[in-house]
Amino acid sequence: MSERMWWRRMRLGVAGGVLAAGGGALAQSLPAPVEAALARAQIPREAVSIYAAPVEAQRPVRLAWQTRTAMNPASVMKLVTTYAALEQLGPAYVWRTPVYLDGVVDQGAFRGTVYIQGAGDPKLVSERLWLLLGRLQGMGVKVIVGDVVLDHSAFQVSGHDAAAFDNEPFRPYNAGPDALLINYKTQVLGFIPDPAAGVARIHYELPMAGVQAPASVPLAPAGTACGDWRTQLQADWSDPQRIQLLGRYPASCGDKNWPVALAGPERFAARAVEGMWRSMGGQITGRVRDGQVPPGLKPAWDSVSPALGEVVRDINKFSNNVMTQQLLLTLGKERMGVGSFDAGRTALSQWWQLRWAVAEMPVVDNGAGLSRNARISAQALGRMLQAAWHSAVMPEFVASLPISGTDGTLRRSKASANAHLKTGSLRDVNSLAGYVHGYSGQRYVLVAMVNHPNAGAARPVLDALVDWVAQDGAAVAQR
Repeated sequence: MSERMWWRRMRLGVAGGVLAAGGGALAQSLPAPVEAALARAQIPREAVSIYAAPVEAQRPVRLAWQTRTAMNPASVMKLVTTYAALEQLGPAYVWRTPVYLDGVVDQGAFRGTVYIQGAGDPKLVSERLWLLLGRLQGMGVKVIVGDVVLDHSAFQVSGHDAAAFDNEPFRPYNAGPDALLINYKTQVLGFIPDPAAGVARIHYELPMAGVQAPASVPLAPAGTACGDWRTQLQADWSDPQRIQLLGRYPASCGDKNWPVALAGPERFAARAVEGMWRSMGGQITGRVRDGQVPPGLKPAWDSVSPALGEVVRDINKFSNNVMTQQLLLTLGKERMGVGSFDAGRTALSQWWQLRWAVAEMPVVDNGAGLSRNARISAQALGRMLQAAWHSAVMPEFVASLPISGTDGTLRRSKASANAHLKTGSLRDVNSLAGYVHGYSGQRYVLVAMVNHPNAGAARPVLDALVDWVAQDGAAVAQR
């Protein structure tokens, strides 16, 4: 079903009295502060789904509004994927990236082939790549007389189109998953103004072999406001072998970082491995290329990732899409024996049915919520959050959620209540879900989703809802 058709059916369903609050009759009112915020944002009540209840499932629901309506949750869907992974894999789960040496070390040279086999590590960032290659240099190797072969076969993913979702292929949130994912397939440019020289120096997080990149860019005229500094730089990312910055950088911006998913992502890992090796003073006579590890070869060592509990924290605090997709693919590989999205979705659905046989099954798509097809009901997600609160992995799960007004994607929240909440936003979608700490000491689960063309203006609505939930003595809307 197209998004437009889904929206039309939802509106018609409401008009016909089909959508119910908590599965019963349509509720007649929402909390007054929420109603007022909706009016200011020009969002109809029918475009909203809300579930608020104590973390103890046996206690009465606080507010249920259209809770069984399947809606697009945007990045709030990451809660399903990360909780499923914590329960099925355990918070101490790690990814191991083995390195194989098919050859011999001879007077500072390794003569043979080095194999690096990706296993889905979501956090093989630049400093960990440096450590991985540094292990080889620690063996006294300065020159690789042969090739470095990168094995991506642990995941069955191909044909990722970074422009498909919103025609923004250079945005890091559109980067595709990879069994050998290096630095999230993202280069980070750091701009440091040098007024005396009239330029901004550029620092690159990853040395990338075969990519021409400017060392500096001219400063804009004195007094130029920072404003939209990225547009002022007039960047051209279209050439996989060259970064072009045709504009100027305002000194008033100070130090800034710009993460970019460069063109030619299929060669990102090879360029990063070769670039890092050479930046460390290493040499290579052959190529860095894709291939597979020969059967029977034993690894020389493994690069071990941070534990899943830490990875989940990064995913939910900063809403990292490609890390979440890595996690869903890993679920497929570990539970079904195949590192594919189909296998990951199957593993997740089997887990869901085992835990909540009567609850509506979510449509997870890629697991990250970067999708127009993902769907879940507020009631289903709310019940999952209640179960998570009482699970053995509750500390890791709750600690992964942004804290209202403090960190992650909630650092600019205007809500005054204490809350751990995951946010989500796409065009026509705004959502949040997690836990609110009531002033009485009661803990609540809260799920709120807005699907409407004016959803971008819904943040004050969600802030008002969080504060209302925290005020335990407020009037409770009828279910």
